[in-house]
Amino acid sequence: MERRRRFPSARGKPQTAHPRFQGNRAQGAPAQQQGAPAQRPGDAWDQAATWYDALVGERGSEFQQHVVIPGTLRLLEVKPGEQVLDIGCGQGVLSRALHGVGAAVTGVDLSTRLVELARQRSQKAIRYLVADAGRLGVLADRTFDAAACVFALQNMEAVEPVFKEAARVLRPSGRLVLVLMHPAFRIPRQSRWGWDEERKLQFRAVDRYLSPLKIPIDLRPFRAPGQTTWTYHRPLQEYVTALAKEGFVINALEEWASHKESQAGPVAKAENRARAEFPLFLALRAVRSA
Repeated sequence: MERRRRFPSARGKPQTAHPRFQGNRAQGAPAQQQGAPAQRPGDAWDQAATWYDALVGERGSEFQQHVVIPGTLRLLEVKPGEQVLDIGCGQGVLSRALHGVGAAVTGVDLSTRLVELARQRSQKAIRYLVADAGRLGVLADRTFDAAACVFALQNMEAVEPVFKEAARVLRPSGRLVLVLMHPAFRIPRQSRWGWDEERKLQFRAVDRYLSPLKIPIDLRPFRAPGQTTWTYHRPLQEYVTALAKEGFVINALEEWASHKESQAGPVAKAENRARAEFPLFLALRAVRSA
């Protein structure tokens, strides 16, 4: 009988759904303890904003800098002067990168405090608004040439209103780029690394995939236990179906692996092989039909 044990080294383990890799926030109510007063959606991120801003910084986490932002800019194909919407802009990491390639940028986020920090860190030319991604009445129809939503959809209870609003504010043939933790391999509490002792291979174990899940995530592990928000797992078909319903046509799908490499050691080869084979992120580009 094949023997298996948990992978012994943490050096090569890409994280799963910690907010340090999620970069941006929008919509989605914070988790509440029973009997606690009702919170406004976005309150949890207001409370964690200062810590999160210090963690992510001016240019984003290591994963954002090396993988996510370059890939997002490439898929968006932004031309100088184009109007681009950053949905769930957080404290403005992607917005600043978009501004840097010549876009006229508007960032929206539900967290008042994160928007304040985005304004403090960014050039005056970038416009930031506090708004729910599913209710963007502050923005006019057919205003934008492109839009991006990076690591925010995972924290939204419903994606249909977000896609509906994106379709409304985008011009015909406007591009929408979505970036997620890969829903097939990075499911909080339902996926993990394992080790096949006989074959000396690291493998990815997935307990559930097709079932939609609502999962509480600790915003500040080891620092402020109990400060949580929700993440929502959905199979890929839910995103595709919801995009098609709003007239979007997907014309690119990419799966991005971690850029990291393990230090030399007895399991480094297995770690590097697994990291390259099981993507950390999923990116979709959809075009609004004319």
